[in-house]
Order: sequence, then C-alpha cells, then structure tokens
Amino acid sequence: MKRYGKLLFVLLILAAWPWVLREDVQAEGADVQTQGTAVSISPLLTGYIRDAQAQPVLDAHVTAYAENTVLAEAVSQEDGRYTLLVTANTPTPTEITIHVERHHFQAADYVIKDSDLEHLQQSHLLQIPIITLERHITPGFWIATFVFMGMLALIALGKLHNTLAALLGASLIFAVSYLGTPLYDGLYIFHFEDALRYIDWNVIFLIMGMMIVIAVVERTGVFQWAAYMAYRLSGGRAWLLVVILMIVTGIASAFLDNVTTMLLMTPVTIRIALSLGINPLALLMPEVMASNVVGISTLVGTPTNILIGSYGGIGFNDFLTNLTPGVMLALVGLILYSLFVYRHDLRPAETGAGISEVLLQRLAERGRITEPDHLKKAGVVGAGMIVLFVWGERVHLLPSVTAVMGATTLLLWIKPDIEEMIEAVDWTTLVFFMTLFISVGAVQEVGLISYIASGIGRLVGTNLTLAMLAVIWLSAILSTMIANIPFTAAMLPVIGFLSGNIPGAESKVLFYCLSVGSAMGGNGSLIGASANMVTAGIAERAGSSITYMYFLRKGFPALVVTVTLATIWLFIHF
Repeated sequence: MKRYGKLLFVLLILAAWPWVLREDVQAEGADVQTQGTAVSISPLLTGYIRDAQAQPVLDAHVTAYAENTVLAEAVSQEDGRYTLLVTANTPTPTEITIHVERHHFQAADYVIKDSDLEHLQQSHLLQIPIITLERHITPGFWIATFVFMGMLALIALGKLHNTLAALLGASLIFAVSYLGTPLYDGLYIFHFEDALRYIDWNVIFLIMGMMIVIAVVERTGVFQWAAYMAYRLSGGRAWLLVVILMIVTGIASAFLDNVTTMLLMTPVTIRIALSLGINPLALLMPEVMASNVVGISTLVGTPTNILIGSYGGIGFNDFLTNLTPGVMLALVGLILYSLFVYRHDLRPAETGAGISEVLLQRLAERGRITEPDHLKKAGVVGAGMIVLFVWGERVHLLPSVTAVMGATTLLLWIKPDIEEMIEAVDWTTLVFFMTLFISVGAVQEVGLISYIASGIGRLVGTNLTLAMLAVIWLSAILSTMIANIPFTAAMLPVIGFLSGNIPGAESKVLFYCLSVGSAMGGNGSLIGASANMVTAGIAERAGSSITYMYFLRKGFPALVVTVTLATIWLFIHF
C-alpha cells in the first residue's frame, strides 16, 4: 500500500504540474503587462534638410526643445535625413521647436503644435516637412573664393607648378579655418575631416592603377614601334602620315592618359618629321589635338572623363556608346582641318628625296619592341581589364578596383622591380588631384558652387536644349583660359544640380556635354590641357617652339570645328 500510495502521489504531482506552470506564466505576464503600462514609448521626430537648390545638407545640427529644455539632438546624414528621439520622461509640452544650424547657412526653425503635436502624442511618430536652409555669406566665403580663383590664375599663367598651386590653395584654406576661426567664427571654411569627404578616392586609385599598367607597357617600346610603323605605312607621304599618326594617337589616348601618350609619341614624331625635312609642328599639333578629342570616347581616356564618370555614375560602356560616334565625327573634321591648315608645311616631303637609309635604320632600331614577352602579358591583362570595365558595371565593380586588380596582376605576372614600378607612379599628379578636390570642396562648402548653379539655372530655365548649348560652349570657351581638370572638377556639382532640375536631363546628357566641352575645349589654347603643355615642352627642347599665340591660332578653329560636330551628334542622339 505504501508503494502504491507513493506512486499515486507522484502521478498527482505530475498531473498538477502544468497548472502550476500556467499560473507562474500568467503571473509573470501580469508583471510584464504592469511594467508595460508603466513605460511610455519615446516620441520619434524625423525629416530632411535641404538647401535652396533642393540638395541634401550634410552635418546640419538639429535640436528639438520645448520651453528652453532640450529634448533631443541629432546631425543630418548624407541624404539630409535626421532622426530625433525625444526623452521618455519629458512632460507633455504645449509645442516643440525644431532648430537647425550649420556653418555657411542661416539658422532655421520649425514649430510643432496643434494637430501635429496631437498626432505625435497619439502615434509617437511625426514626419517633419522638409526644412530648407538659405545660404549665408561670411568672410570665409570670400576667402575660399579668392583662394580658388588665385589658384586657377597661378595655373593658367604658369607662375607655379599645377600641383604646387593646388597645394598652396588647400594650405591657405586650412590655415584660415584653424588659425582664423578662434579669432572670428565667420572665418571658418571647413576642417580636415570634412575636406577628406570631397576627395574622390575612386579617381585617385583609378589613376594610380592605370599609371602602373602604363609604366609596364611603355617599357616594351610599343609606342615607338607604332610611330615607326605609321611612317612605313604612309610610304613617306606626309599627308597620309598625318592621318595615320592622328588615328594611332587617338586610339592610344582612348585607353591611356593623354599626357603619357604624348610623352611617348612626341620624341619619335619629331625624329620622323626632321628626317622627312618638314616642320615637326605639322605632325605634333594634329597629334595632340587628336589626343584631346578621341580620349573622351572612354572612361579612362582623359582625366576629365574619370572625374565626370565617378561623380555622375557614368560607366565605361556609357561613354563608349554615347560619345564614340560623335568623337569619330569630330575626328574626321579635325583630320580635314589639319590637312588644310598644314598643307604648305607638308609639301617639302612630297618633293624631297625622302628619308635616307641610315636614318631609316636608326628609326627602325629606336622603333622596335624591346620586351615582346612583357607586351604579350600586358596585352592579356589589358584585355581582361577592358572586359571588367565593360562587364563590371553589372556587378557594381568600380573602375578603380579594376585598375588596381589589373596593375597587381601584371606586377605579379611580370615580377619587375617593385620599387621601380611604384616610383613610376606620378605622385605629383595624384597630390594635385587630392589638393584640387580640397580646393573645389572649399568653394562648394561655402556656397559659391550653389550660387553659380542658381545663376545658370535661372539662365536656362527648364529648356534642355539651351542647357546643353550653355554647358558645351561655356565649358569649351572657359577651358581655353582655365586648365580643363580644375574647371571640370568645379563644374560637376553645377551639372549635378541642373541634371536634377531640368526635364529630360536625367539621361545625364549634361555630363556628356561637359565631357565634350572641357576635353575638346582643351584644344583652344596651350594651357587648355596638360597634354598640350607636355608636348610643347618636349618640342621646345628639340628646337621647335610652340608659343601660346601659335597654339591659339591653330587650335581655336579646331575647337570650333570639333565641338560643333560633337554638338550635332549629341542633339541627334539625345
């Protein structure tokens, strides 16, 4: 009986156990419910900050307060959004004020009351209407503007090296911001951390990677070989030699930097011209102008395209399909123009005895490929890079990543002296780009770019045709006075604003207009493009001086011809 009694007792406990657990759970639920009624949900305020051009404002300080009591604080993000979490233990206010402050803008307030306040109390969430900040001109605005204009003047007049001028501009901006602000807050422009946001690292790494690839390719002698073969194909006929050299230079410039292309082509071209007894400028001028024109057909062809592609989200395929037909049309016009302008300079070669056998052998020796194995490997890697440039857009592979991967692959495969390859990178150019981004970022920060965008916007209104003409020809004309790289960098935010406000401009046609105007406009003067100045420097050392006025006389009509033909294509295509 005792045994059965114990068993019955255990069975009763097991049967009653679920009911005990149920009571405990209900008790705990009651406690949780009680605690839930004691905890209030914190109200959430969210909204966007925009400037007068409807662009998002980053790093605006947003404060919510009621009756001089701060309820919450936040900072706007890249898209202009902010979120304020009001503290839960705050008494219910009669109204809440949203106060927004940011350097270079006038402060703004938005008051929440009446129905909005009731909605906030009921749903604990309120979407604040967009708060627009108006620009505020301070002494820092004028300092940043004068520093930027001074930098452009130094570059245009050649008083300082481009990199040194840009470095001076960035240094002055930081000096005023850090040393002047403690004395007077209106001198603030921006700090170093803010300046880093304006540096387009995609551009920096794309250029660096391509420089390493080019450093390997140029050591193979392929460019000198191409120039020599151009002479062989022409059969000594100067007019045909001009055409072939322009095409070769143009194709090379579509995949390599214009400056590098002219550095490699110019010495051989001068030797061929002197050997034929013709003026070297009759070959060099068409070459460098073809380099500036054809280079815009690809993303990596010109520094300006690299800037435009990175800012506007335009890929390798986009440049190739949207600009190449117009570029080819402009190249045909440039070839006909060059043959007409230099028809007298090319005549001596037609009536001369031709090049001597000794000179021909010397050119053949200088024009041979010295490292064929390296050239084959570079060709394989280059083909792979082009495939990734074209296909990589589908998987959001940045061009800079492709360039770095290609350069690394080539270095691992060929195994050259790594220190020599790194030294081959033009760090002077990279420093120029970084400090240029900072200088342009300063005038963008203080609002100069916004005022320029507003002015152009009022001029063109919503007329896309007028906007296209204004961007193309304004870019082309100004690029004859201002080096096209800093000009393009300064114009990108303006084009971005116009593209978002003019119907039809969402096709990014205005970015292509800027590409055409800034690159082809480089043919208008000696200082219009870096390739022009490099070519002039080499030619001068060889005894063939290219003066500013000479380049202007020959180059500006070429600008008119090529830009007009490219404009016609853009209107047909878009």
